[in-house]
Amino acid sequence: FEITAQKKIYKAKSVIISTGASARTLKIPGEDKYFGRGVSTCATCDAALFRNKTVVVIGGGDSAMEEALALNKFAKKIYLVHRKDKFRASKIMQARVLKLKDKVEIIFDSEATEVIGDGKFVTGVKIRNVKTNKEKIIKADGMFLAIGHIPNTKFLGNLIKLDKLGFIKTDRKMRTNIPGLFAAGDVQDPVFKQAVTAAGTGCASAIE
Repeated sequence: FEITAQKKIYKAKSVIISTGASARTLKIPGEDKYFGRGVSTCATCDAALFRNKTVVVIGGGDSAMEEALALNKFAKKIYLVHRKDKFRASKIMQARVLKLKDKVEIIFDSEATEVIGDGKFVTGVKIRNVKTNKEKIIKADGMFLAIGHIPNTKFLGNLIKLDKLGFIKTDRKMRTNIPGLFAAGDVQDPVFKQAVTAAGTGCASAIE
Protein backbone atom coordinates (compact mmCIF):
# COMPACT_ATOMS: atom_id res chain seq x y z
CA PHE A 1 0.00 0.00 0.00
CA GLU A 2 0.98 3.61 -0.48
CA ILE A 3 -0.32 6.36 1.79
CA THR A 4 0.17 10.00 0.87
CA ALA A 5 0.17 12.40 3.83
CA GLN A 6 1.53 15.95 3.97
CA LYS A 7 3.17 15.49 0.56
CA LYS A 8 5.04 12.38 1.74
CA ILE A 9 4.44 8.85 0.51
CA TYR A 10 4.59 6.01 3.01
CA LYS A 11 4.72 2.35 1.94
CA ALA A 12 3.37 -0.49 4.07
CA LYS A 13 2.41 -4.13 3.75
CA SER A 14 -0.55 -3.60 6.07
CA VAL A 15 -2.56 -0.54 7.08
CA ILE A 16 -5.00 0.25 9.88
CA ILE A 17 -7.47 3.00 8.99
CA SER A 18 -8.49 4.85 12.16
CA THR A 19 -9.56 8.25 10.89
CA GLY A 20 -12.63 8.42 13.14
CA ALA A 21 -15.94 10.16 12.55
CA SER A 22 -16.84 13.83 12.78
CA ALA A 23 -19.92 15.05 14.62
CA ARG A 24 -22.55 16.35 12.26
CA THR A 25 -23.17 20.08 12.59
CA LEU A 26 -25.99 22.40 11.51
CA LYS A 27 -23.90 24.96 9.57
CA ILE A 28 -25.88 27.83 11.09
CA PRO A 29 -24.66 31.34 12.01
CA GLY A 30 -22.74 31.44 15.29
CA GLU A 31 -22.14 27.71 15.45
CA ASP A 32 -18.47 27.83 14.48
CA LYS A 33 -17.83 31.10 16.32
CA TYR A 34 -19.03 29.69 19.64
CA PHE A 35 -17.80 26.11 19.24
CA GLY A 36 -16.01 25.29 22.49
CA ARG A 37 -17.52 28.40 24.06
CA GLY A 38 -20.99 27.03 24.63
CA VAL A 39 -21.48 24.90 21.52
CA SER A 40 -20.51 21.26 22.06
CA THR A 41 -20.97 17.82 20.53
CA CYS A 42 -20.25 15.82 23.68
CA ALA A 43 -22.17 16.11 26.95
CA THR A 44 -20.09 13.32 28.45
CA CYS A 45 -17.06 15.58 27.95
CA ASP A 46 -18.54 19.00 28.73
CA ALA A 47 -21.66 18.61 30.90
CA ALA A 48 -19.82 19.53 34.11
CA LEU A 49 -19.06 22.96 32.63
CA PHE A 50 -22.78 23.75 32.65
CA ARG A 51 -23.54 23.25 36.31
CA ASN A 52 -26.71 25.20 37.25
CA LYS A 53 -26.95 26.60 33.72
CA THR A 54 -29.51 26.38 30.90
CA VAL A 55 -28.72 24.33 27.81
CA VAL A 56 -30.32 23.37 24.51
CA VAL A 57 -29.93 19.86 23.06
CA ILE A 58 -30.56 19.42 19.34
CA GLY A 59 -31.69 16.00 18.14
CA GLY A 60 -34.28 13.27 18.48
CA GLY A 61 -32.40 9.98 18.52
CA ASP A 62 -30.76 7.92 21.26
CA SER A 63 -27.72 10.21 21.17
CA ALA A 64 -29.87 13.22 22.03
CA MET A 65 -31.47 11.31 24.91
CA GLU A 66 -28.01 10.35 26.19
CA GLU A 67 -26.89 13.99 26.00
CA ALA A 68 -29.95 15.10 27.98
CA LEU A 69 -29.39 12.43 30.63
CA ALA A 70 -25.72 13.38 31.01
CA LEU A 71 -26.62 17.06 31.31
CA ASN A 72 -29.36 16.32 33.83
CA LYS A 73 -26.72 15.77 36.51
CA PHE A 74 -25.47 19.34 36.16
CA ALA A 75 -27.75 21.73 34.23
CA LYS A 76 -30.70 23.47 35.88
CA LYS A 77 -32.80 23.53 32.68
CA ILE A 78 -32.63 21.52 29.44
CA TYR A 79 -34.51 22.32 26.23
CA LEU A 80 -34.69 19.34 23.88
CA VAL A 81 -35.35 20.60 20.34
CA HIS A 82 -36.37 18.22 17.54
CA ARG A 83 -37.44 19.14 14.01
CA LYS A 84 -40.07 16.39 13.80
CA ASP A 85 -43.23 15.78 15.83
CA LYS A 86 -41.90 12.64 17.52
CA PHE A 87 -38.57 11.19 18.56
CA ARG A 88 -36.81 8.42 16.69
CA ALA A 89 -35.02 7.29 19.86
CA SER A 90 -35.77 3.91 21.43
CA LYS A 91 -38.76 3.84 23.77
CA ILE A 92 -36.65 3.07 26.82
CA MET A 93 -34.40 6.08 26.20
CA GLN A 94 -37.41 8.32 25.63
CA ALA A 95 -38.96 7.09 28.87
CA ARG A 96 -35.84 7.97 30.85
CA VAL A 97 -35.86 11.52 29.52
CA LEU A 98 -39.63 12.01 29.87
CA LYS A 99 -39.27 11.23 33.58
CA LEU A 100 -37.25 14.42 33.87
CA LYS A 101 -40.21 16.66 32.99
CA ASP A 102 -39.42 19.05 35.86
CA LYS A 103 -36.10 19.88 34.23
CA VAL A 104 -36.43 18.92 30.55
CA GLU A 105 -38.71 20.88 28.22
CA ILE A 106 -39.35 19.27 24.82
CA ILE A 107 -39.89 21.43 21.74
CA PHE A 108 -41.08 19.50 18.68
CA ASP A 109 -41.40 20.65 15.06
CA SER A 110 -38.53 23.09 15.50
CA GLU A 111 -34.99 23.61 14.31
CA ALA A 112 -32.12 25.82 15.44
CA THR A 113 -31.37 28.64 13.00
CA GLU A 114 -28.73 30.67 14.84
CA VAL A 115 -26.49 30.58 17.90
CA ILE A 116 -26.61 33.87 19.80
CA GLY A 117 -23.71 35.11 21.90
CA ASP A 118 -22.11 38.11 23.55
CA GLY A 119 -18.87 37.79 21.61
CA LYS A 120 -17.34 35.45 24.16
CA PHE A 121 -19.91 32.82 25.07
CA VAL A 122 -23.34 31.53 24.03
CA THR A 123 -26.29 33.47 25.43
CA GLY A 124 -29.11 31.89 23.46
CA VAL A 125 -30.31 29.80 20.53
CA LYS A 126 -32.76 31.03 17.90
CA ILE A 127 -35.22 28.35 16.81
CA ARG A 128 -37.87 28.24 14.10
CA ASN A 129 -41.08 26.23 14.06
CA VAL A 130 -40.98 24.29 10.78
CA LYS A 131 -44.78 24.29 10.49
CA THR A 132 -45.57 27.92 11.34
CA ASN A 133 -42.19 29.54 10.51
CA LYS A 134 -42.40 31.44 13.78
CA GLU A 135 -39.04 32.16 15.41
CA LYS A 136 -38.07 32.67 19.02
CA ILE A 137 -34.89 32.88 21.05
CA ILE A 138 -34.25 30.49 23.92
CA LYS A 139 -31.99 32.10 26.51
CA ALA A 140 -29.30 29.50 27.15
CA ASP A 141 -25.67 29.12 28.12
CA GLY A 142 -24.94 26.28 25.71
CA MET A 143 -26.07 24.17 22.78
CA PHE A 144 -25.31 20.47 22.41
CA LEU A 145 -25.51 18.88 18.96
CA ALA A 146 -26.68 15.26 18.86
CA ILE A 147 -27.58 14.78 15.21
CA GLY A 148 -25.24 11.98 14.23
CA HIS A 149 -21.71 11.50 12.94
CA ILE A 150 -20.07 11.45 9.53
CA PRO A 151 -17.30 8.84 9.13
CA ASN A 152 -14.05 10.25 7.77
CA THR A 153 -13.86 7.93 4.78
CA LYS A 154 -14.21 10.29 1.82
CA PHE A 155 -10.49 10.00 1.01
CA LEU A 156 -10.89 6.25 0.41
CA GLY A 157 -13.00 6.66 -2.72
CA ASN A 158 -14.11 3.22 -3.91
CA LEU A 159 -11.09 1.41 -2.47
CA ILE A 160 -12.99 -0.68 0.10
CA LYS A 161 -16.57 -1.59 0.98
CA LEU A 162 -18.54 0.91 3.04
CA ASP A 163 -22.03 0.63 4.51
CA LYS A 164 -24.88 2.92 3.45
CA LEU A 165 -23.82 5.52 6.02
CA GLY A 166 -20.23 5.54 4.80
CA PHE A 167 -18.69 3.53 7.66
CA ILE A 168 -16.06 0.93 6.73
CA LYS A 169 -17.32 -2.64 6.74
CA THR A 170 -15.13 -5.01 8.77
CA ASP A 171 -15.37 -8.53 10.13
CA ARG A 172 -14.84 -9.41 13.81
CA LYS A 173 -11.08 -9.31 13.28
CA MET A 174 -11.26 -5.76 11.93
CA ARG A 175 -10.43 -6.92 8.39
CA THR A 176 -11.86 -5.06 5.41
CA ASN A 177 -12.57 -6.73 2.07
CA ILE A 178 -8.98 -5.92 1.00
CA PRO A 179 -6.32 -8.29 2.46
CA GLY A 180 -3.88 -6.40 4.65
CA LEU A 181 -6.20 -3.44 5.09
CA PHE A 182 -7.83 -3.06 8.51
CA ALA A 183 -10.08 -0.48 10.16
CA ALA A 184 -10.59 0.44 13.81
CA GLY A 185 -12.53 2.92 15.91
CA ASP A 186 -15.37 5.23 14.97
CA VAL A 187 -14.56 4.98 11.26
CA GLN A 188 -16.03 1.46 11.32
CA ASP A 189 -18.39 1.79 14.27
CA PRO A 190 -21.85 3.25 13.48
CA VAL A 191 -23.31 2.13 16.82
CA PHE A 192 -21.24 2.65 19.98
CA LYS A 193 -18.78 5.46 19.14
CA GLN A 194 -17.05 5.29 22.50
CA ALA A 195 -13.36 5.62 23.39
CA VAL A 196 -13.34 2.23 25.12
CA THR A 197 -14.74 0.36 22.09
CA ALA A 198 -12.43 2.26 19.73
CA ALA A 199 -9.46 1.22 21.85
CA GLY A 200 -10.64 -2.39 21.75
CA THR A 201 -10.95 -2.51 17.96
CA GLY A 202 -7.60 -0.74 17.68
CA CYS A 203 -6.00 -3.45 19.79
CA ALA A 204 -7.67 -6.21 17.77
CA SER A 205 -6.59 -4.75 14.43
CA ALA A 206 -3.02 -4.25 15.68
CA ILE A 207 -2.79 -7.88 16.82
CA GLU A 208 -4.18 -9.08 13.49
